[in-house]
Amino acid sequence: MERFNHKTFTAEEAVKIIKSNDRIFLHSAAATPSVLIQAMTDRASELDNVEIVSIHTEGPVPYADEQFANNFKINTFFAGSNIRKHVQSGRANYIPIFLSEIPHLLRTQKPIDVALINVSMPNKKGFCSLGCSVDISNTAIDVAKHIIAQVNPQMPFVHGHGIIHMDEIDALVQVDEPLYEAGMREPTAVDLQIGKNIAELIEDRSCLQMGIGAIPNAVLACLGNHKDLGIHSEMISDGVVDLYEKGAITGHYKMTRYEKIVASFAYGTRKIYDFIDDNPIVNMMDVAYVNDPSIISRNPKTVAINSAIEVDVFGQICADSIGTKHYSGVGGQMDFMRGAAHSEGGKPILALPSITKDGKSKIVSAMGPGTPVVTTRAHVHYIVTEFGVAYLNGKNLKERAEAMIQIAHPDHREQLEKEVWEIFKQSMTV
Repeated sequence: MERFNHKTFTAEEAVKIIKSNDRIFLHSAAATPSVLIQAMTDRASELDNVEIVSIHTEGPVPYADEQFANNFKINTFFAGSNIRKHVQSGRANYIPIFLSEIPHLLRTQKPIDVALINVSMPNKKGFCSLGCSVDISNTAIDVAKHIIAQVNPQMPFVHGHGIIHMDEIDALVQVDEPLYEAGMREPTAVDLQIGKNIAELIEDRSCLQMGIGAIPNAVLACLGNHKDLGIHSEMISDGVVDLYEKGAITGHYKMTRYEKIVASFAYGTRKIYDFIDDNPIVNMMDVAYVNDPSIISRNPKTVAINSAIEVDVFGQICADSIGTKHYSGVGGQMDFMRGAAHSEGGKPILALPSITKDGKSKIVSAMGPGTPVVTTRAHVHYIVTEFGVAYLNGKNLKERAEAMIQIAHPDHREQLEKEVWEIFKQSMTV
């Protein structure tokens, strides 16, 4: 306690470590260190050309205000809802990169001057935990010249890579505030049908990767009668807790981290945060490990379930923008698509509703000009909508188009057929 107290400062005192031209890392997702972010922003008049780097964060982003354009430069690897409008306006910049490769980037091209993090209370040996967000944050604290930490009794202490001794931290700021929680929308009839279609593809003893949202929750809700499932996932949320408590998750057939639930971060409600707290079943690991396709592929029957914004009839996937308007990030989709494809009995799955809220088809004959492709048609195996499953691996272009039109919304199938016919007619006359 004497050493702890010696390193304890107010947030205003702690952020004086930050200097002009520094590169600052912000802890991710539910662990976003909002007190330190506000204290840093309050020093804006004393700082110039400070670069902010992060993946998905939550809560206010005061440093992104236009008045601080000369003080803070923003580079994000994932545009969440709080920073999205600033990326779209040009105030912030987006770096497209596979999530598994960001740790290497931080070690080689973007070294961190100061990491702002949110940690658990130290245990009796003086060790703190990065808690619910290890992801790329584990690498950031490894390479950072200075570390400033919010010490928060509401942060779970989680086993795995994200352990840091308080002696490695330059300044500790005591806070007591709830972690950010994800609102859980009730699944619609469309979500539930997609979930059912995916669940029918999942065998007993499969190892699962899935994200957050109504469709992943619908899938998990359909797996209660499955046996001996494993979890090796970029993230986990509340649905994993329910499935574990039903006895469906055992990890008995995993080849890596036997019987452990492995993830790089957790994001949901207090339910998941309480579940992972000091739970030896759960290992939060560096994303360079979790998202490494060669490690993912070692687990047999790996099922990777990811989402898409738009898909063309040949299997190209747009997952991070709406046309040219940037929306999210590349993330770990390709990491798990490749890992699942190379897993013995693995199944890489892309899931999406067939239409938008406005009734427009999410399955198109061709991507619009400037639309970026996250997953190529050569990588895609299964695409699932509420109307069924299209298996594209090994199929030629005509077979792919036929399969995709069958899972499009009935209102759009005839138009898609006409557009596809025109595409093939033009290709034959070139």
